Amino acid sequence: MENIIESESYKIQKPENWAPTINDDQLIEYIKESDFSNKQVDEGRDFCYFLDKIYYTSDTENSEYACVAYTLNEPANLESASVRDVVVEENETYVIHRISVLRDGVLIDKIPDTKIKVLDSENQSEGGILSSNKKVNITIKDLRLYDVLITEDSRTKVFTDRDFMRKEFLKYVYVTPSTYWAYGNYKFSFINDRKEAIVYKKTFFRNEEGNVLEPELNFLKKGERFVIEKENYINSFDINREIAPYIDFATDRNWIDLSNYISPLYEEIYSKSSLTEFAPKLVEKLDAIADQDEKLQFAIDYVQNHVYYIYNADEMNGHKPQEPSVTYENKQGDCKAKSVLLKVVLDYINVDSSVVLVNFNSDHYIKYYLPSLLTFNHVIVKINYKDETYFVDATSRDEFGLLENRGYIYFMHYLEVKPNQELQIKKPYKFPYYGINEKVDFSAQNNSGQLKLVSTYKGNRANYMRKYFKNTNKREIIDSWNNFLFYTLNYSNDRNGTDIRTIFKDASIEIVSDDKKLNEFTIMYNTSIENPYFTDAEKNRFLMYFDRNVVKNAARDFMHTDLSFWHNFDNEKYEINLSTDQKIDTQEKYTIQESTITNPYFDFTSRKKVTKNGASIYVDYKPLINLEIPSEDFEDFRNAHHEIADSNYGVGIDIIEEGLLNMLKYSFKKRLK
Repeated sequence: MENIIESESYKIQKPENWAPTINDDQLIEYIKESDFSNKQVDEGRDFCYFLDKIYYTSDTENSEYACVAYTLNEPANLESASVRDVVVEENETYVIHRISVLRDGVLIDKIPDTKIKVLDSENQSEGGILSSNKKVNITIKDLRLYDVLITEDSRTKVFTDRDFMRKEFLKYVYVTPSTYWAYGNYKFSFINDRKEAIVYKKTFFRNEEGNVLEPELNFLKKGERFVIEKENYINSFDINREIAPYIDFATDRNWIDLSNYISPLYEEIYSKSSLTEFAPKLVEKLDAIADQDEKLQFAIDYVQNHVYYIYNADEMNGHKPQEPSVTYENKQGDCKAKSVLLKVVLDYINVDSSVVLVNFNSDHYIKYYLPSLLTFNHVIVKINYKDETYFVDATSRDEFGLLENRGYIYFMHYLEVKPNQELQIKKPYKFPYYGINEKVDFSAQNNSGQLKLVSTYKGNRANYMRKYFKNTNKREIIDSWNNFLFYTLNYSNDRNGTDIRTIFKDASIEIVSDDKKLNEFTIMYNTSIENPYFTDAEKNRFLMYFDRNVVKNAARDFMHTDLSFWHNFDNEKYEINLSTDQKIDTQEKYTIQESTITNPYFDFTSRKKVTKNGASIYVDYKPLINLEIPSEDFEDFRNAHHEIADSNYGVGIDIIEEGLLNMLKYSFKKRLK
């Protein structure tokens, strides 16, 4: 055994009494080849002879146990088995019970060949993230191809006073195993040793025909256990189109119970908070602003940009916020602290607000989950102002604008921190403004083109573009626009492989205006282009502009059995003007083609204006967003996007070349239409 000195982060000892006791003879007996195992190995996959997983919960700790034996026939698995990291939280201990290999029928103890180091989990301690997590690094010497590795270990989290939420409530989500592994024997057990009953909900399990079964709800009293056990098992769900079956375990509560549990924690903090007393200088600045809209903007800007965001992983799940006076004095805090400070400031200026709990990462699943405060991982602020509801993330930075012009947050489910609250659903939304409003002028004279784009961004897009222009090299920005235009003008099909900078030689891009109240950011791109026409294989020339960003391929290509399509696009408006000194085909299908699409989820119009030497298209796109498209409506929704993609999103003009032969060709093509 090399350098193994036990620490608070790990131990080497026998399993707890709630876990099985397995001796060496039993292990060897479990590891037997079979027709099933041979088939997996013959297919070039590693094989797991057995996996026994247990989740144990009591009023003092949560623990996870696993005993597993699997082949090391693949070099990648051998490599990952030889060196691995286990991240443990504060007051969590990684316990090693056994590390062995079965080699040529002989069981060999590998703990003497194991080296263990405890490191700070440095990848979680930067960018405002504070964590006392530790990383237990385990290196096992002399693992060989075709060994069978056996590991038996546990992770135990003993509750402290800071873990009062975990003491009071349990939430654990069991997800069925990876589809890569085949298991000779697979077993999962959940043991409830808490005084309160645990409810569990089986979701997205399927019958033999692959159809999703109705969710199944059951309870576990103290001392009871739930067990899944399978032989010769491969998890067969479609990883690309189906949600993995899972079981949600939680303390039996409803949302009203939970809101009544958490709201007093915040009310206690609010009652101690007098902005006049702990922030007199801030109060003075607020009082000096006469306009209420501007006062509200200043309040949000102050908390977002003058108070540093620190995510303390160990305290987040505690849900007890820091007092606003401390947050203001130290100029730092986590999402709870910043949100509470913002609410206290908004209370002072008589703007109605509340703190709400969200989980952007798992938002889609919240409607399936059992009620639990531990579902949420983030706190934001809900503001009711001038008969409208807005949501503000106090941890955001570099956001601008009066309240109605600030960045929009996409999510659906939230729990308001007030008494007697149910889980709420954020309403679908239509933007009152365009996220992008762009005008394009592209003219060709004497085989030389002049191209100008004037683009105005608003809301989320303005915040993003402002940040992008601030943090990105000017040459890189111009190259990005050049690359976009290389495809938009269809040059990718007649001069592919050409250095783009030689096509857009004098390209320039400048910020025209930046209105911090309207949150509008306007830029202008200019370039001249020699040989501006796209030329096809038959030497026909076209002047084209098709902005593929208008086409929502995410909607067209979406394929999932269980997930609904999340609709989160911006309002967009485009005016594209093409002109030339050449005669054009004024009746060409895609030059004159227009469309009007109206469905429950978006309105789209494209209108054309064609002259003898040019054409214009006016595109207007207004979606209803922040909602999931119901499955019964999705194919109509997808087909509407296919219609847009059928060249209703741009304009191209066909040049009629001079000469009798070309005129005859044009006349013949016209007669065929």
